[in-house]
Amino acid sequence: MEASVKGWEPDRPDGSEDAAGSADGALSFVVRDVNRAFARALQTRIARSGVSMGQWFFLRALWEEDGLTQRELSHRVGMMEPTTVTAVNVMEGQGLVQRVRNSHDRRKMNIFLTDKGRALRDSMMPSASEIAQLAIQGITPGELDLTLDVLRRVGANLNAAAASARDDGEE
Repeated sequence: MEASVKGWEPDRPDGSEDAAGSADGALSFVVRDVNRAFARALQTRIARSGVSMGQWFFLRALWEEDGLTQRELSHRVGMMEPTTVTAVNVMEGQGLVQRVRNSHDRRKMNIFLTDKGRALRDSMMPSASEIAQLAIQGITPGELDLTLDVLRRVGANLNAAAASARDDGEE
C-alpha cells in the first residue's frame, strides 16, 4: 500500500498549491522547511565562531576525515567543485585549513585542518548537538526512528529514480 499526503495543505503564505499542483509535493516542502529551520538555528550559534553554514559542512567533513582532496570534499558535502574551491579559499584565508600538494599525485591538493580549524570542533559541535536535541523535543525514540527510516527510504527512492533517468539518457 502506497502512502499519500493528499488533503494536507502546505503552509503557503499566498494560499497556492505546491509545485506539483497538489498536496502530493508536501513532503518536499516539509523537508525543505525543516532543513531551513535547522540551518537558521545552527547559524545563530556558529556565527559566533565566524563560520558560515557553508563552511560548517566542509569543516564537519574534515573533522570526520582530515586531508581529503578538494574533489573528495566536494562529494562528501554534496557541493560542486567550484563552490568547494571558493569555500576552501575563504577558510584558508581565515586560517582554518591549509592546502598541501598530494605526494602521490602532484595535480591534487589535499585539504588539512589547521590547529585553529580543529579547535573549532570543540566549540561548535556542542551547539549542533543542542540544536538536534531541541529539534526532537516531544518526539519519542520510536517516532524518531520511524521518521529517519522513512526519510532514508524516500532518499533511496529518489536516488534510484535519478540513476535510472541518467541511465535512460545514456542510451
